Amino acid sequence: MSCRHCCRAFFMSTLNRSTSQRLQRLPKLPSVWEGDRCSMTGSLAAQFDASDDHDPAPTDCILWVDGTQGTVRSLAIVPTDAGPEAMVRTLLQAIEHPQGAADPCRPQKIVVRDRELQFYLRGVLQDLDITVDYGPALPLIDELFQQLQQQVLPERPNLPEPYAQDLMATAMAMWDIAPWQVLNEQQILAVEINAWEVDTLYVSTLGMAGVEYGLLLYRSVTSLRQFRQRVLSGSQSTKQMQEAFLEQDCLFLNFELLDADDGWFSLPQTVTTPGPDAVQPEFGSLHPLEGLRNHLEVEEAFTMMVALEALRRFFKRFYHSLEAVPFPTLDGRYRIENPDPNLSQKTLSVLVKTLPALAQELIQETEVALGGAGDQGQQDFSRTLPVLRDDYIPQGSLVMLTKLPGDWLQQLRQSPQRYLQSMAFRAAAGERSSPQELPVVLIQTSRPKAKTLIENLRHAQGIQAVCFTPGHDFYSGAAYELGLLQTGDDEFHLFAEYLRDDPVDRRSLSRWWQWHQDYQGHCGVVIAAGVTGSASGNPQLKDLCALFETRSCTAEELNIPPLEMQ
Repeated sequence: MSCRHCCRAFFMSTLNRSTSQRLQRLPKLPSVWEGDRCSMTGSLAAQFDASDDHDPAPTDCILWVDGTQGTVRSLAIVPTDAGPEAMVRTLLQAIEHPQGAADPCRPQKIVVRDRELQFYLRGVLQDLDITVDYGPALPLIDELFQQLQQQVLPERPNLPEPYAQDLMATAMAMWDIAPWQVLNEQQILAVEINAWEVDTLYVSTLGMAGVEYGLLLYRSVTSLRQFRQRVLSGSQSTKQMQEAFLEQDCLFLNFELLDADDGWFSLPQTVTTPGPDAVQPEFGSLHPLEGLRNHLEVEEAFTMMVALEALRRFFKRFYHSLEAVPFPTLDGRYRIENPDPNLSQKTLSVLVKTLPALAQELIQETEVALGGAGDQGQQDFSRTLPVLRDDYIPQGSLVMLTKLPGDWLQQLRQSPQRYLQSMAFRAAAGERSSPQELPVVLIQTSRPKAKTLIENLRHAQGIQAVCFTPGHDFYSGAAYELGLLQTGDDEFHLFAEYLRDDPVDRRSLSRWWQWHQDYQGHCGVVIAAGVTGSASGNPQLKDLCALFETRSCTAEELNIPPLEMQ
Protein backbone atom coordinates (compact mmCIF):
# COMPACT_ATOMS: atom_id res chain seq x y z
CA MET A 1 0.00 0.00 0.00
CA SER A 2 1.46 3.38 -0.95
CA CYS A 3 0.02 6.83 -0.36
CA ARG A 4 -0.24 9.12 -3.35
CA HIS A 5 -1.12 12.73 -4.06
CA CYS A 6 -3.77 13.84 -6.52
CA CYS A 7 -2.08 15.52 -9.47
CA ARG A 8 -4.91 16.58 -11.69
CA ALA A 9 -7.16 19.58 -12.02
CA PHE A 10 -10.43 19.31 -10.09
CA PHE A 11 -13.78 20.32 -11.47
CA MET A 12 -15.42 22.18 -8.59
CA SER A 13 -18.74 20.84 -7.36
CA THR A 14 -20.78 22.10 -4.44
CA LEU A 15 -23.26 20.48 -2.11
CA ASN A 16 -26.89 21.19 -2.87
CA ARG A 17 -28.81 23.34 -0.42
CA SER A 18 -30.86 20.58 1.20
CA THR A 19 -27.74 18.50 1.89
CA SER A 20 -25.93 21.51 3.39
CA GLN A 21 -28.90 22.32 5.60
CA ARG A 22 -29.16 18.73 6.79
CA LEU A 23 -25.46 18.62 7.69
CA GLN A 24 -25.59 22.03 9.38
CA ARG A 25 -28.13 20.66 11.84
CA LEU A 26 -25.58 18.15 13.15
CA PRO A 27 -23.56 19.20 16.22
CA LYS A 28 -20.09 20.58 15.61
CA LEU A 29 -17.46 19.17 17.97
CA PRO A 30 -13.97 20.55 18.71
CA SER A 31 -12.24 17.66 16.98
CA VAL A 32 -9.64 17.37 14.23
CA TRP A 33 -10.03 14.71 11.56
CA GLU A 34 -7.42 13.40 9.15
CA GLY A 35 -8.22 12.19 5.65
CA ASP A 36 -6.10 10.55 2.99
CA ARG A 37 -6.16 8.24 0.02
CA CYS A 38 -3.63 5.48 -0.60
CA SER A 39 -3.22 3.00 -3.42
CA MET A 40 -3.70 -0.68 -2.62
CA THR A 41 -1.33 -3.23 -4.09
CA GLY A 42 -0.56 -6.93 -3.96
CA SER A 43 -2.16 -9.14 -1.33
CA LEU A 44 -3.88 -6.23 0.41
CA ALA A 45 -5.79 -5.37 -2.77
CA ALA A 46 -6.70 -9.04 -3.24
CA GLN A 47 -8.08 -9.22 0.30
CA PHE A 48 -10.50 -6.35 -0.30
CA ASP A 49 -11.41 -7.42 -3.84
CA ALA A 50 -14.65 -9.42 -3.69
CA SER A 51 -14.90 -10.06 -7.44
CA ASP A 52 -13.83 -13.19 -9.30
CA ASP A 53 -11.75 -11.14 -11.74
CA HIS A 54 -8.28 -12.62 -12.05
CA ASP A 55 -6.93 -9.22 -13.17
CA PRO A 56 -8.80 -6.69 -11.01
CA ALA A 57 -8.62 -2.96 -11.67
CA PRO A 58 -6.29 -0.99 -9.35
CA THR A 59 -7.99 0.42 -6.27
CA ASP A 60 -7.43 3.04 -3.59
CA CYS A 61 -8.33 3.05 0.08
CA ILE A 62 -9.87 6.24 1.53
CA LEU A 63 -9.71 6.80 5.28
CA TRP A 64 -11.20 9.50 7.48
CA VAL A 65 -10.12 9.25 11.11
CA ASP A 66 -10.86 11.27 14.23
CA GLY A 67 -7.42 12.36 15.43
CA THR A 68 -8.82 13.52 18.75
CA GLN A 69 -10.47 10.18 19.59
CA GLY A 70 -8.09 7.98 17.60
CA THR A 71 -10.96 6.20 15.81
CA VAL A 72 -11.81 5.43 12.20
CA ARG A 73 -14.92 7.35 11.10
CA SER A 74 -15.18 5.88 7.59
CA LEU A 75 -13.31 3.68 5.11
CA ALA A 76 -13.99 3.14 1.41
CA ILE A 77 -12.37 1.18 -1.42
CA VAL A 78 -12.62 3.01 -4.74
CA PRO A 79 -11.12 2.64 -8.24
CA THR A 80 -7.80 4.42 -8.60
CA ASP A 81 -9.20 6.63 -11.35
CA ALA A 82 -12.12 7.83 -9.17
CA GLY A 83 -12.11 11.61 -8.77
CA PRO A 84 -11.93 13.72 -5.60
CA GLU A 85 -15.69 13.35 -5.25
CA ALA A 86 -14.96 9.96 -3.66
CA MET A 87 -13.10 11.75 -0.85
CA VAL A 88 -16.14 13.95 -0.26
CA ARG A 89 -18.57 11.02 -0.28
CA THR A 90 -16.47 9.17 2.29
CA LEU A 91 -16.21 12.33 4.42
CA LEU A 92 -19.99 12.80 4.38
CA GLN A 93 -20.35 9.18 5.46
CA ALA A 94 -17.94 9.88 8.35
CA ILE A 95 -20.09 12.88 9.34
CA GLU A 96 -23.56 11.34 9.06
CA HIS A 97 -23.03 7.58 9.33
CA PRO A 98 -19.74 6.91 11.14
CA GLN A 99 -18.46 3.41 11.72
CA GLY A 100 -18.65 1.84 15.13
CA ALA A 101 -20.37 3.54 18.05
CA ALA A 102 -19.44 7.11 17.13
CA ASP A 103 -22.22 9.70 16.91
CA PRO A 104 -22.95 11.81 13.82
CA CYS A 105 -21.24 15.19 14.03
CA ARG A 106 -19.20 17.76 12.15
CA PRO A 107 -15.51 18.23 12.99
CA GLN A 108 -14.08 21.63 13.70
CA LYS A 109 -11.18 20.98 11.35
CA ILE A 110 -9.98 18.42 8.81
CA VAL A 111 -6.39 17.95 7.65
CA VAL A 112 -5.21 16.53 4.31
CA ARG A 113 -1.75 16.32 2.80
CA ASP A 114 -2.61 17.16 -0.77
CA ARG A 115 -2.70 20.88 -1.64
CA GLU A 116 -5.09 20.52 -4.56
CA LEU A 117 -7.43 18.38 -2.48
CA GLN A 118 -7.29 21.00 0.29
CA PHE A 119 -8.46 23.75 -2.06
CA TYR A 120 -11.12 21.48 -3.53
CA LEU A 121 -12.55 20.60 -0.10
CA ARG A 122 -12.57 24.24 0.98
CA GLY A 123 -14.88 25.05 -1.90
CA VAL A 124 -17.15 22.05 -1.40
CA LEU A 125 -17.47 22.45 2.39
CA GLN A 126 -17.66 26.22 2.56
CA ASP A 127 -21.25 26.20 3.91
CA LEU A 128 -20.50 23.70 6.69
CA ASP A 129 -18.14 25.87 8.75
CA ILE A 130 -15.37 23.27 8.67
CA THR A 131 -11.75 24.42 8.50
CA VAL A 132 -9.69 22.58 5.88
CA ASP A 133 -5.95 22.61 6.56
CA TYR A 134 -2.90 21.16 4.88
CA GLY A 135 -0.44 18.95 6.78
CA PRO A 136 2.62 17.32 5.20
CA ALA A 137 2.41 14.41 7.64
CA LEU A 138 -0.61 12.54 8.98
CA PRO A 139 0.79 10.25 11.69
CA LEU A 140 -2.47 8.55 12.64
CA ILE A 141 -3.36 7.78 9.01
CA ASP A 142 0.17 6.48 8.36
CA GLU A 143 -0.02 4.23 11.42
CA LEU A 144 -3.38 2.79 10.37
CA PHE A 145 -2.25 2.10 6.81
CA GLN A 146 0.89 0.44 8.16
CA GLN A 147 -1.17 -1.78 10.45
CA LEU A 148 -3.38 -2.80 7.53
CA GLN A 149 -0.34 -3.75 5.51
CA GLN A 150 1.19 -5.77 8.36
CA GLN A 151 -2.03 -7.65 9.06
CA VAL A 152 -2.19 -8.99 5.51
CA LEU A 153 0.02 -12.05 5.41
CA PRO A 154 1.23 -13.40 2.09
CA GLU A 155 -1.07 -16.10 0.79
CA ARG A 156 0.24 -19.46 1.82
CA PRO A 157 0.31 -22.19 -0.82
CA ASN A 158 -1.60 -25.38 0.03
CA LEU A 159 1.47 -27.46 -0.80
CA PRO A 160 5.16 -26.64 -0.28
CA GLU A 161 6.30 -25.15 -3.58
CA PRO A 162 9.27 -27.42 -4.36
CA TYR A 163 7.11 -30.55 -3.96
CA ALA A 164 3.67 -29.42 -5.15
CA GLN A 165 4.04 -30.78 -8.70
CA ASP A 166 5.22 -34.21 -7.52
CA LEU A 167 2.41 -34.42 -4.97
CA MET A 168 -0.25 -33.56 -7.52
CA ALA A 169 1.14 -36.10 -9.97
CA THR A 170 1.12 -38.79 -7.28
CA ALA A 171 -2.44 -37.85 -6.34
CA MET A 172 -3.63 -38.16 -9.94
CA ALA A 173 -1.93 -41.54 -10.19
CA MET A 174 -4.01 -42.59 -7.17
CA TRP A 175 -7.16 -41.29 -8.87
CA ASP A 176 -6.36 -43.42 -11.92
CA ILE A 177 -5.89 -46.50 -9.71
CA ALA A 178 -9.28 -45.88 -7.99
CA PRO A 179 -8.69 -48.00 -4.86
CA TRP A 180 -12.29 -47.29 -3.72
CA GLN A 181 -13.48 -49.74 -6.36
CA VAL A 182 -11.97 -52.62 -4.39
CA LEU A 183 -11.80 -51.26 -0.81
CA ASN A 184 -14.45 -49.82 1.49
CA GLU A 185 -13.67 -47.48 4.39
CA GLN A 186 -13.52 -50.38 6.86
CA GLN A 187 -10.83 -52.32 5.01
CA ILE A 188 -7.83 -50.61 6.56
CA LEU A 189 -4.27 -50.67 5.24
CA ALA A 190 -1.21 -49.99 7.39
CA VAL A 191 1.72 -48.02 5.94
CA GLU A 192 4.87 -48.25 8.09
CA ILE A 193 7.15 -45.30 7.29
CA ASN A 194 9.26 -44.68 10.44
CA ALA A 195 10.35 -41.19 9.44
CA TRP A 196 9.40 -37.58 10.26
CA GLU A 197 8.02 -38.71 13.64
CA VAL A 198 5.54 -40.99 11.86
CA ASP A 199 5.65 -44.70 12.63
CA THR A 200 2.54 -46.15 10.98
CA LEU A 201 -0.34 -44.57 9.07
CA TYR A 202 -3.71 -46.35 8.99
CA VAL A 203 -5.37 -45.75 5.63
CA SER A 204 -9.14 -45.68 5.17
CA THR A 205 -10.38 -45.46 1.58
CA LEU A 206 -13.39 -43.27 0.82
CA GLY A 207 -15.40 -43.61 -2.36
CA MET A 208 -17.03 -47.03 -2.65
CA ALA A 209 -20.39 -45.35 -2.01
CA GLY A 210 -19.70 -43.12 -5.01
CA VAL A 211 -20.31 -39.77 -3.30
CA GLU A 212 -16.81 -38.45 -2.60
CA TYR A 213 -13.40 -39.97 -3.12
CA GLY A 214 -10.17 -39.88 -1.16
CA LEU A 215 -7.85 -41.37 1.43
CA LEU A 216 -7.68 -40.75 5.18
CA LEU A 217 -4.26 -41.51 6.64
CA TYR A 218 -4.76 -41.75 10.41
CA ARG A 219 -1.74 -41.16 12.62
CA SER A 220 -3.09 -43.71 15.11
CA VAL A 221 -5.59 -46.53 15.05
CA THR A 222 -7.14 -45.04 18.21
CA SER A 223 -8.23 -41.90 16.34
CA LEU A 224 -9.76 -44.02 13.58
CA ARG A 225 -11.74 -46.10 16.09
CA GLN A 226 -12.93 -43.11 18.12
CA PHE A 227 -14.33 -41.27 15.13
CA ARG A 228 -16.12 -44.33 13.77
CA GLN A 229 -17.65 -45.05 17.17
CA ARG A 230 -19.04 -41.51 17.39
CA VAL A 231 -20.44 -41.70 13.85
CA LEU A 232 -22.07 -45.05 14.50
CA SER A 233 -23.53 -44.06 17.86
CA GLY A 234 -26.41 -42.37 16.05
CA SER A 235 -27.02 -39.97 18.96
CA GLN A 236 -24.80 -37.13 17.76
CA SER A 237 -26.21 -33.71 16.90
CA THR A 238 -24.83 -31.84 13.89
CA LYS A 239 -22.58 -29.75 16.14
CA GLN A 240 -21.35 -32.86 17.93
CA MET A 241 -20.59 -34.51 14.58
CA GLN A 242 -18.65 -31.44 13.49
CA GLU A 243 -16.69 -31.56 16.73
CA ALA A 244 -15.99 -35.27 16.26
CA PHE A 245 -14.79 -34.55 12.74
CA LEU A 246 -12.35 -31.89 13.94
CA GLU A 247 -10.98 -34.18 16.66
CA GLN A 248 -9.60 -36.68 14.18
CA ASP A 249 -5.85 -37.08 13.86
CA CYS A 250 -5.03 -37.73 10.23
CA LEU A 251 -3.67 -36.49 6.93
CA PHE A 252 -6.08 -36.59 4.02
CA LEU A 253 -6.24 -36.57 0.25
CA ASN A 254 -9.65 -35.68 -1.15
CA PHE A 255 -10.71 -35.47 -4.80
CA GLU A 256 -13.15 -32.69 -5.63
CA LEU A 257 -15.19 -33.35 -8.76
CA LEU A 258 -15.48 -30.31 -11.02
CA ASP A 259 -16.99 -29.11 -14.26
CA ALA A 260 -14.67 -28.73 -17.21
CA ASP A 261 -14.91 -24.94 -16.93
CA ASP A 262 -13.21 -25.09 -13.54
CA GLY A 263 -10.01 -26.35 -15.09
CA TRP A 264 -7.61 -28.69 -13.25
CA PHE A 265 -7.23 -32.22 -14.50
CA SER A 266 -9.68 -32.97 -17.31
CA LEU A 267 -11.19 -36.43 -17.52
CA PRO A 268 -12.81 -38.36 -20.39
CA GLN A 269 -16.53 -39.16 -20.35
CA THR A 270 -18.73 -41.87 -21.80
CA VAL A 271 -22.37 -41.65 -22.78
CA THR A 272 -23.62 -44.43 -20.55
CA THR A 273 -21.63 -43.60 -17.43
CA PRO A 274 -21.21 -39.84 -17.16
CA GLY A 275 -18.61 -38.70 -14.66
CA PRO A 276 -16.89 -35.51 -13.59
CA ASP A 277 -15.32 -33.31 -16.22
CA ALA A 278 -12.30 -32.64 -14.03
CA VAL A 279 -10.75 -33.54 -10.68
CA GLN A 280 -8.97 -31.34 -8.18
CA PRO A 281 -6.84 -33.15 -5.56
CA GLU A 282 -6.96 -31.51 -2.13
CA PHE A 283 -4.48 -32.23 0.65
CA GLY A 284 -4.74 -31.32 4.30
CA SER A 285 -4.52 -32.30 7.94
CA LEU A 286 -6.86 -32.82 10.89
CA HIS A 287 -5.69 -32.69 14.49
CA PRO A 288 -7.66 -32.53 17.78
CA LEU A 289 -5.82 -29.39 18.92
CA GLU A 290 -5.59 -27.71 15.53
CA GLY A 291 -8.75 -28.74 13.69
CA LEU A 292 -8.87 -28.65 9.90
CA ARG A 293 -5.91 -27.29 7.94
CA ASN A 294 -6.00 -27.14 4.15
CA HIS A 295 -2.27 -27.06 3.61
CA LEU A 296 0.63 -29.36 4.34
CA GLU A 297 3.84 -28.56 6.17
CA VAL A 298 7.05 -29.69 4.51
CA GLU A 299 7.47 -32.88 6.59
CA GLU A 300 3.78 -33.72 6.08
CA ALA A 301 4.33 -33.35 2.34
CA PHE A 302 7.27 -35.76 2.56
CA THR A 303 5.09 -38.22 4.48
CA MET A 304 2.30 -38.04 1.90
CA MET A 305 4.66 -38.42 -1.04
CA VAL A 306 6.26 -41.55 0.41
CA ALA A 307 2.97 -43.06 1.62
CA LEU A 308 1.13 -42.49 -1.68
CA GLU A 309 3.99 -43.91 -3.73
CA ALA A 310 4.11 -47.01 -1.53
CA LEU A 311 0.34 -47.40 -1.82
CA ARG A 312 0.54 -46.98 -5.59
CA ARG A 313 3.00 -49.86 -5.84
CA PHE A 314 0.94 -51.99 -3.44
CA PHE A 315 -2.25 -51.46 -5.46
CA LYS A 316 -0.42 -52.17 -8.70
CA ARG A 317 0.64 -55.54 -7.34
CA PHE A 318 -2.44 -56.59 -5.34
CA TYR A 319 -5.36 -54.64 -6.82
CA HIS A 320 -7.49 -57.59 -7.89
CA SER A 321 -6.43 -59.68 -4.89
CA LEU A 322 -8.02 -57.08 -2.62
CA GLU A 323 -11.45 -58.02 -3.99
CA ALA A 324 -11.25 -61.41 -2.32
CA VAL A 325 -13.73 -62.27 0.44
CA PRO A 326 -12.89 -62.37 3.28
CA PHE A 327 -10.45 -59.47 3.28
CA PRO A 328 -7.10 -61.17 2.53
CA THR A 329 -3.78 -60.93 4.34
CA LEU A 330 -1.40 -59.15 1.97
CA ASP A 331 1.80 -57.18 2.43
CA GLY A 332 4.56 -55.64 0.38
CA ARG A 333 7.78 -53.81 1.23
CA TYR A 334 9.03 -51.11 -1.12
CA ARG A 335 12.11 -48.95 -1.48
CA ILE A 336 10.84 -45.38 -1.93
CA GLU A 337 13.07 -42.47 -2.92
CA ASN A 338 13.60 -40.16 0.05
CA PRO A 339 12.36 -36.63 -0.84
CA ASP A 340 13.88 -35.01 2.29
CA PRO A 341 17.37 -33.61 1.62
CA ASN A 342 17.99 -33.41 5.38
CA LEU A 343 17.86 -37.19 5.83
CA SER A 344 21.04 -39.12 5.10
CA GLN A 345 19.50 -42.23 3.49
CA LYS A 346 18.61 -41.98 -0.20
CA THR A 347 15.70 -44.41 0.05
CA LEU A 348 13.20 -45.45 2.69
CA SER A 349 11.95 -48.99 3.29
CA VAL A 350 8.15 -48.79 3.56
CA LEU A 351 5.87 -51.70 4.47
CA VAL A 352 2.24 -51.73 3.30
CA LYS A 353 -0.09 -54.43 4.61
CA THR A 354 -3.76 -55.23 5.02
CA LEU A 355 -5.31 -55.51 8.49
CA PRO A 356 -8.00 -58.21 8.15
CA ALA A 357 -8.60 -58.52 11.92
CA LEU A 358 -9.18 -54.80 12.31
CA ALA A 359 -11.42 -54.77 9.23
CA GLN A 360 -13.53 -57.57 10.69
CA GLU A 361 -13.89 -55.71 13.99
CA LEU A 362 -15.00 -52.53 12.22
CA ILE A 363 -17.50 -54.45 10.09
CA GLN A 364 -19.00 -56.11 13.17
CA GLU A 365 -19.25 -52.76 14.95
CA THR A 366 -21.06 -51.34 11.94
CA GLU A 367 -23.48 -54.27 11.76
CA VAL A 368 -24.31 -53.97 15.45
CA ALA A 369 -24.83 -50.19 15.16
CA LEU A 370 -27.13 -50.66 12.17
CA GLY A 371 -29.11 -53.39 13.86
CA GLY A 372 -27.57 -56.31 11.96
CA ALA A 373 -26.91 -59.75 13.34
CA GLY A 374 -23.25 -59.02 13.83
CA ASP A 375 -22.16 -62.58 13.01
CA GLN A 376 -22.86 -62.92 9.30
CA GLY A 377 -19.34 -61.98 8.34
CA GLN A 378 -17.81 -59.74 5.79
CA GLN A 379 -19.39 -61.44 2.80
CA ASP A 380 -22.96 -60.76 3.98
CA PHE A 381 -22.10 -57.19 4.85
CA SER A 382 -20.55 -56.50 1.45
CA ARG A 383 -23.54 -58.04 -0.27
CA THR A 384 -26.05 -55.77 1.56
CA LEU A 385 -24.05 -52.55 1.14
CA PRO A 386 -25.91 -50.50 -1.50
CA VAL A 387 -24.11 -49.15 -4.53
CA LEU A 388 -24.53 -45.38 -4.27
CA ARG A 389 -23.53 -43.09 -7.14
CA ASP A 390 -23.64 -39.34 -7.70
CA ASP A 391 -22.58 -39.21 -11.34
CA TYR A 392 -26.00 -39.34 -13.05
CA ILE A 393 -27.55 -36.02 -12.07
CA PRO A 394 -25.75 -33.26 -14.03
CA GLN A 395 -23.95 -30.62 -12.02
CA GLY A 396 -25.85 -27.33 -11.95
CA SER A 397 -29.24 -29.05 -12.08
CA LEU A 398 -32.23 -27.71 -10.15
CA VAL A 399 -34.07 -30.35 -8.13
CA MET A 400 -37.60 -29.69 -6.88
CA LEU A 401 -40.11 -31.76 -4.92
CA THR A 402 -43.40 -30.67 -6.41
CA LYS A 403 -46.71 -31.84 -7.88
CA LEU A 404 -47.39 -32.40 -11.56
CA PRO A 405 -50.81 -30.92 -12.52
CA GLY A 406 -53.41 -33.40 -13.71
CA ASP A 407 -53.69 -31.98 -17.24
CA TRP A 408 -49.90 -32.08 -17.67
CA LEU A 409 -49.88 -35.64 -16.36
CA GLN A 410 -52.49 -36.74 -18.91
CA GLN A 411 -50.66 -35.06 -21.80
CA LEU A 412 -47.37 -36.69 -20.84
CA ARG A 413 -49.04 -40.10 -20.59
CA GLN A 414 -50.30 -39.64 -24.14
CA SER A 415 -46.80 -38.85 -25.47
CA PRO A 416 -44.77 -42.04 -26.07
CA GLN A 417 -41.63 -39.95 -26.62
CA ARG A 418 -41.87 -38.51 -23.11
CA TYR A 419 -43.85 -41.09 -21.12
CA LEU A 420 -41.05 -43.56 -20.55
CA GLN A 421 -42.26 -45.59 -17.59
CA SER A 422 -45.81 -46.38 -16.49
CA MET A 423 -46.96 -47.29 -13.02
CA ALA A 424 -47.50 -50.97 -13.78
CA PHE A 425 -48.00 -51.79 -10.11
CA ARG A 426 -50.77 -49.23 -9.45
CA ALA A 427 -53.43 -51.89 -8.95
CA ALA A 428 -51.11 -54.03 -6.84
CA ALA A 429 -50.42 -51.00 -4.65
CA GLY A 430 -54.12 -50.70 -3.90
CA GLU A 431 -54.74 -47.49 -5.84
CA ARG A 432 -58.36 -47.40 -6.93
CA SER A 433 -57.98 -44.77 -9.63
CA SER A 434 -55.34 -42.71 -11.35
CA PRO A 435 -54.54 -39.54 -9.36
CA GLN A 436 -55.46 -36.11 -10.68
CA GLU A 437 -52.02 -34.87 -9.65
CA LEU A 438 -48.74 -36.64 -9.15
CA PRO A 439 -45.95 -35.91 -6.63
CA VAL A 440 -42.68 -35.79 -8.55
CA VAL A 441 -38.98 -35.24 -8.19
CA LEU A 442 -38.38 -32.68 -10.92
CA ILE A 443 -34.80 -32.45 -12.19
CA GLN A 444 -34.20 -29.45 -14.45
CA THR A 445 -31.00 -29.21 -16.47
CA SER A 446 -29.99 -28.20 -20.00
CA ARG A 447 -31.64 -30.03 -22.90
CA PRO A 448 -28.46 -31.89 -24.03
CA LYS A 449 -27.76 -33.02 -20.45
CA ALA A 450 -31.42 -33.97 -20.02
CA LYS A 451 -31.20 -36.25 -23.05
CA THR A 452 -28.03 -37.88 -21.67
CA LEU A 453 -29.62 -38.38 -18.26
CA ILE A 454 -32.73 -39.95 -19.79
CA GLU A 455 -30.62 -42.30 -21.89
CA ASN A 456 -28.60 -43.33 -18.84
CA LEU A 457 -31.76 -44.04 -16.84
CA ARG A 458 -33.12 -46.15 -19.68
CA HIS A 459 -29.85 -48.12 -19.84
CA ALA A 460 -30.16 -48.64 -16.06
CA GLN A 461 -33.61 -50.25 -16.63
CA GLY A 462 -35.65 -47.30 -15.44
CA ILE A 463 -36.41 -46.01 -11.96
CA GLN A 464 -37.69 -48.52 -9.42
CA ALA A 465 -38.15 -46.17 -6.47
CA VAL A 466 -37.57 -42.76 -4.89
CA CYS A 467 -36.43 -42.72 -1.29
CA PHE A 468 -34.77 -40.60 1.38
CA THR A 469 -32.26 -41.94 3.89
CA PRO A 470 -30.24 -40.34 6.71
CA GLY A 471 -26.63 -39.45 5.97
CA HIS A 472 -23.69 -37.67 7.57
CA ASP A 473 -21.09 -35.62 5.76
CA PHE A 474 -17.72 -37.01 6.83
CA TYR A 475 -15.88 -33.75 6.19
CA SER A 476 -18.26 -31.31 7.94
CA GLY A 477 -20.25 -33.50 10.31
CA ALA A 478 -23.52 -32.10 8.92
CA ALA A 479 -26.62 -34.32 9.07
CA TYR A 480 -28.63 -34.76 5.86
CA GLU A 481 -31.51 -36.60 4.33
CA LEU A 482 -30.19 -37.97 1.05
CA GLY A 483 -32.60 -38.14 -1.89
CA LEU A 484 -31.96 -41.32 -3.88
CA LEU A 485 -33.27 -42.86 -7.09
CA GLN A 486 -33.14 -46.66 -7.23
CA THR A 487 -32.67 -47.83 -10.81
CA GLY A 488 -33.61 -51.19 -12.24
CA ASP A 489 -30.02 -52.44 -12.00
CA ASP A 490 -30.26 -52.10 -8.17
CA GLU A 491 -28.00 -49.08 -7.99
CA PHE A 492 -28.87 -45.93 -6.04
CA HIS A 493 -28.27 -42.45 -7.46
CA LEU A 494 -28.02 -39.34 -5.32
CA PHE A 495 -30.21 -36.52 -6.64
CA ALA A 496 -30.22 -34.07 -3.70
CA GLU A 497 -29.04 -33.48 -0.15
CA TYR A 498 -31.45 -31.96 2.38
CA LEU A 499 -30.01 -30.47 5.58
CA ARG A 500 -31.88 -31.60 8.66
CA ASP A 501 -31.21 -28.26 10.38
CA ASP A 502 -32.53 -26.18 7.47
CA PRO A 503 -36.20 -25.18 7.93
CA VAL A 504 -36.84 -24.94 4.17
CA ASP A 505 -35.46 -28.44 3.59
CA ARG A 506 -37.47 -29.79 6.51
CA ARG A 507 -40.69 -28.33 5.08
CA SER A 508 -39.96 -29.83 1.65
CA LEU A 509 -39.42 -33.29 3.11
CA SER A 510 -42.44 -33.03 5.40
CA ARG A 511 -44.60 -32.15 2.40
CA TRP A 512 -43.17 -35.09 0.44
CA TRP A 513 -43.96 -37.58 3.18
CA GLN A 514 -47.51 -36.24 3.41
CA TRP A 515 -47.86 -36.82 -0.32
CA HIS A 516 -46.37 -40.29 0.18
CA GLN A 517 -49.30 -41.10 2.43
CA ASP A 518 -51.96 -39.31 0.39
CA TYR A 519 -50.99 -41.01 -2.88
CA GLN A 520 -50.12 -44.46 -1.42
CA GLY A 521 -46.50 -44.14 -2.54
CA HIS A 522 -47.38 -43.30 -6.16
CA CYS A 523 -44.95 -40.68 -7.50
CA GLY A 524 -42.81 -39.84 -10.50
CA VAL A 525 -39.50 -38.47 -11.67
CA VAL A 526 -39.60 -35.72 -14.31
CA ILE A 527 -36.58 -34.69 -16.36
CA ALA A 528 -36.89 -31.11 -17.65
CA ALA A 529 -34.84 -28.73 -19.78
CA GLY A 530 -34.49 -24.95 -19.54
CA VAL A 531 -32.28 -24.53 -16.48
CA THR A 532 -30.45 -21.57 -18.02
CA GLY A 533 -33.42 -19.81 -19.64
CA SER A 534 -36.49 -17.89 -18.54
CA ALA A 535 -38.07 -21.16 -17.36
CA SER A 536 -35.29 -21.79 -14.83
CA GLY A 537 -36.94 -22.96 -11.63
CA ASN A 538 -40.38 -22.85 -13.26
CA PRO A 539 -40.40 -25.27 -16.22
CA GLN A 540 -43.44 -25.32 -18.47
CA LEU A 541 -45.03 -28.33 -20.15
CA LYS A 542 -42.93 -27.83 -23.28
CA ASP A 543 -39.76 -28.07 -21.15
CA LEU A 544 -40.62 -31.52 -19.75
CA CYS A 545 -38.55 -34.15 -21.54
CA ALA A 546 -39.49 -37.36 -19.72
CA LEU A 547 -41.75 -38.80 -17.03
CA PHE A 548 -40.88 -41.96 -15.11
CA GLU A 549 -43.80 -43.06 -12.95
CA THR A 550 -42.57 -44.99 -9.94
CA ARG A 551 -43.12 -45.41 -6.21
CA SER A 552 -41.98 -43.60 -3.09
CA CYS A 553 -40.39 -45.91 -0.53
CA THR A 554 -38.82 -45.62 2.88
CA ALA A 555 -35.16 -46.48 3.39
CA GLU A 556 -36.25 -49.42 5.53
CA GLU A 557 -38.36 -50.84 2.71
CA LEU A 558 -35.32 -50.78 0.44
CA ASN A 559 -32.97 -52.04 3.17
CA ILE A 560 -30.70 -48.98 3.02
CA PRO A 561 -28.64 -48.28 6.15
CA PRO A 562 -27.74 -44.74 7.28
CA LEU A 563 -25.01 -43.55 4.94
CA GLU A 564 -21.76 -41.73 5.54
CA MET A 565 -21.25 -39.15 2.77
CA GLN A 566 -17.64 -39.83 1.98
